Amino acid sequence: MIRVMLADDEAMVRAGVRAILGTDDEIEVVAEAADGVEAVEAVRRHRPDVAVLDIRMPRMDGLAAGVEIRRTVPETAVVVLTTFSEDAYIARALGDGASGFLLKSGDPRELIAGLKAVADGAAYLSPKVAQRVIAELSAGAGGGAMARTAAAKEQVAVLTPRELDVLGLVGAGLSNAEIAARLYLVEGTVKAYVSAILQRLGVKNRVQAAIVAYEAGLVS
Repeated sequence: MIRVMLADDEAMVRAGVRAILGTDDEIEVVAEAADGVEAVEAVRRHRPDVAVLDIRMPRMDGLAAGVEIRRTVPETAVVVLTTFSEDAYIARALGDGASGFLLKSGDPRELIAGLKAVADGAAYLSPKVAQRVIAELSAGAGGGAMARTAAAKEQVAVLTPRELDVLGLVGAGLSNAEIAARLYLVEGTVKAYVSAILQRLGVKNRVQAAIVAYEAGLVS
């Protein structure tokens, strides 16, 4: 069972999201919050697998709440669910360690798929958000892109061949279970590899690791 904490300052939005998640027997909403401070407190109290946060909330916004959750309850994955898809929000959320960024305008099935992917250790971006991230990575075929590629290749040079294999599959969006099946490993071993990779690359989560993998040419 995937245990979820849902935070949004609009009660009708929370009811709608709860109803969507209630259609899947593998997901349970264990707590709700109407602002960022309540969200952090609810996560500390209930220790859910995933915290779903709106961005614009009173007292503490969702991005700040996500930072506090990652700092105090790192085992809880953070997913941003919002109507705002500005590049600054995306960059800040992913830079601060969010494992997912979803848009309220997306398909409800996308929300369920995203939460399941994140709970399984993968990262998940709304297709529209993923397009923005890829476009940003691909922008500027000149020196900027070349410098990022060179830096990423130098960054991954510290990894072992097996870690490079795992990183490439992380970059391709595979979950720990999918990577284990692909490389004929047990899932616990993959989790250990991923943890070591994040530490050695100096990144906060799988999204940032995936970006490094993309820039280093490990993802076709």
